[in-house]
Amino acid sequence: QVQLVESGGGLVQAGGSLRLSCAASGRTFSTYGLGWFRQAPGGEREFVASGNWNGGSITYYADSVKGRFSLSADSAGNTVYLEMNSLKPEDTAVYYCAAARYRSRWSPAESNYWGQGTQVTVSS
Repeated sequence: QVQLVESGGGLVQAGGSLRLSCAASGRTFSTYGLGWFRQAPGGEREFVASGNWNGGSITYYADSVKGRFSLSADSAGNTVYLEMNSLKPEDTAVYYCAAARYRSRWSPAESNYWGQGTQVTVSS
């Protein structure tokens, strides 16, 4: 079992930055990829960014966030961060951390574990 604990959401002005954290129980990187999905009000849960750090580093980003968001991993092997820069009002959503066994990129339905979600609100 993997528990995911998220933090770092909040209210920020357009153009600002936030850093989300996802802390997983145990040494997660040996088995799981970790990533972020988001869901806006009335919308579907969509892919934001994901990666796998088992023996290396592979990361993927949605086109909508490329060049603005960046994934990084803690050397301890159980925490990932999503640095969000140049935030736009359309980035407003609940952001969820997810883990998927032996994956580097996956759909929401393929996630094995989910965090509780953290609200990100970007004001105009």
